[in-house]
Amino acid sequence: MFGRRKKSGAADTAGEAEQVVDAVAGEDAADAAEQPRKVNLPPAPRPDGPWDVSEVAKPEEGRVDLGGLYVPGVEGMELRVEVAGDAIVAATIVLRDSAVQLQAFAAPKKEGIWGEVREEIATGIVQQGGAIDEVEGPLGWELRAQVPVQLPDGNRGVQIVRFVGVDGPRWFLRGVISGQGAVQPEAAGLLEQIVRDTVVVRGEGPMAPRDPIVLKLPNDAQMVPDGVQQEEQAGSRFSGGMGQLQRGPEISEVR
Repeated sequence: MFGRRKKSGAADTAGEAEQVVDAVAGEDAADAAEQPRKVNLPPAPRPDGPWDVSEVAKPEEGRVDLGGLYVPGVEGMELRVEVAGDAIVAATIVLRDSAVQLQAFAAPKKEGIWGEVREEIATGIVQQGGAIDEVEGPLGWELRAQVPVQLPDGNRGVQIVRFVGVDGPRWFLRGVISGQGAVQPEAAGLLEQIVRDTVVVRGEGPMAPRDPIVLKLPNDAQMVPDGVQQEEQAGSRFSGGMGQLQRGPEISEVR
């Protein structure tokens, strides 16, 4: 079932962190358009995924069809899709006290862009007063960031977030891990496996590099009003009992 949800407590903290990241990404994209493009390396091999749709015989098996992404279904998870204007551009998987936001973008045919994007994210967060540590993690090179946020009591604080990325054939998949999976990366194994098992559908149409690959609601999605979803999700198979790590406007799915 789908429904718009309000934020409170930790939700506000996570939401502001994502807004800072989105603002930084927008500024960096504008700066990048004015500067000569860097030469990037070809995409690295992906023997364990994430997958291009051409590499998977039946991408719909065990996954939720979001159009541009097939996202794995995991027992106990909550799936939310996030909107920008009239378009659905990201999917967030909440699993117990952790979450990963997935967003796919178009990329050049023969170049990966994660190295360039990683540098831009790091620069932007440092300019915002945050801190960055670049490490080689289970999904390759990633950023472990302390992002400035405003706490519910009005004071300033930081949220720990992990930025992971994978270059594919003409696409780039970015994951933002928050919650316990970012604070204690060793606890994020299932979230990392979700990233690996995700299937990207780039499509054959022309797209400029960094254009978001637009998603869609599953065919069986049902909308519910505010206040109804949280009561009903307690008995849902994919409900994680989470009331945080969300941002608006957004649409939430509990399966």
